[in-house]
Amino acid sequence: MVVPPLLRAVIMGPPGSGKGTVSARIIKHFGMKHLSSGDLLRDNMQKKTEVGILAKSYIDQGWLIPDDIMTRLMLNELKGLDRYNWLLDGFPRTVAQAEALDKECQIDTVIDLDVPFETIKCRLTARWIHPASGRVYNLEFSPPRVQGIDDITGEPLVQRDDDKPETVTKRLQAYDAQTKPVLEYYREKGLLKSFSGTETNKIWPHIYAFLHTKLPDVSQKDAAIPR
Repeated sequence: MVVPPLLRAVIMGPPGSGKGTVSARIIKHFGMKHLSSGDLLRDNMQKKTEVGILAKSYIDQGWLIPDDIMTRLMLNELKGLDRYNWLLDGFPRTVAQAEALDKECQIDTVIDLDVPFETIKCRLTARWIHPASGRVYNLEFSPPRVQGIDDITGEPLVQRDDDKPETVTKRLQAYDAQTKPVLEYYREKGLLKSFSGTETNKIWPHIYAFLHTKLPDVSQKDAAIPR
């Protein structure tokens, strides 16, 4: 019996480019394990671990997390996923992180969401959340029924510090400075596949078609345009 090789993929794109939405669809259709640096960081910050407290001090100032902290956090989590197809979301963000990852495993493909910064600014500054549940609203595309109020609980919505305009600009500038070299790093290796657009629903069918050449669709739903 021939065992098919495991797929090791990375998804990249600026904060607010739709990585979370696209990742969820990839997981649904292709059954890959999803490791999000943002989710992992939030979990550590909520639990007030040593790494979590340190990471929060950087995030509060709109800065990216130092390489050594992120690399240690992510590689430790990957140890438990060695028998699965997996998708990294939000890591690596620097060439140093990419090089550290290469020493541990062979990346097969890098999906780049090429979304204009102006689109992202509008998208992020319109985002409000219900803290207790994590429900996300967008004032342009998916507003609450009553402005500033969660649809289900009636509790007030808040804007995360990192969604405020001044912080969004800082984050995008930091992303541009640190992550573009990573895209070049993977482009030179022939691993980069870029998908351009301003709407996730229009980008997604192209990503689906690309991944479907590498993995079977394991979802039960048979749709003309898989979502």
